[in-house]
Amino acid sequence: MDLSMFSLEGKVAIVTGATSGLGQGMAAALARAGADIAGVGSSGAFSETQAAVEGTGRRFLPIQADLRSMAAIPEIVRRTRETFGRIDILVNNAGIIRRNPCIDYTEADWDEVMQVNLKSAFFLAQACARVFIEQGTRGKIINIASMLSFQGGILVAPYTAAKSGLAGITKIMCNEWAAKGINVNAIAPGYMATKATEAIQKDPLRNKAILDRIPAGRWGTPDDLAGMVIFLASSASDYCDGGIYPVDGGWLAR
Repeated sequence: MDLSMFSLEGKVAIVTGATSGLGQGMAAALARAGADIAGVGSSGAFSETQAAVEGTGRRFLPIQADLRSMAAIPEIVRRTRETFGRIDILVNNAGIIRRNPCIDYTEADWDEVMQVNLKSAFFLAQACARVFIEQGTRGKIINIASMLSFQGGILVAPYTAAKSGLAGITKIMCNEWAAKGINVNAIAPGYMATKATEAIQKDPLRNKAILDRIPAGRWGTPDDLAGMVIFLASSASDYCDGGIYPVDGGWLAR
């Protein structure tokens, strides 16, 4: 087996939501495989991610952008191409969550979650696909879905809707773009130990209920996504199209 098919040497990846958690972990993983990284985040707190990427010898471009605004998308693409000359990989990881019962959910919270988690992902993928076609190169789009792409959840109606929608647009993009050499796939992380899930981890009852269902017997970590994101970003996955790949310790199998 030729392991060079997993190499990302000479590639450029955009990773949204790259300042912490899963996005930071995936940016570092892609850099270890050889890619230069344009990291996108709303807070501008890029120091940890930048150190992780540059520690591999790869280049890092921090892009502070608010994906609640569609104006951010052309700017992300422009700055990445201006700095690196090309785009090869997009990881659509940025997301927000607002918790409230369906009976009480506000339109403002619904719209904000759907904008960041679904609408911006679609139009950033569209913008990058246009670049891939213009370049005449293969392209890799990796959408970060969720267990709630398969399940309903509670208290997070627009998050569930957005993650289910992200699985759907992964499939339609595959149908339209696979023949153009653009692979579109999604990773569906299970319960991951990040800042976003700290409250659940600290709740003894919720934590136990979650761990009791996970066959692996533990929460996932950002490192658990490294192999999958490298695979889907590399030429090793050139015949993988439209898949939603769980990385969940067996949660869905239970």
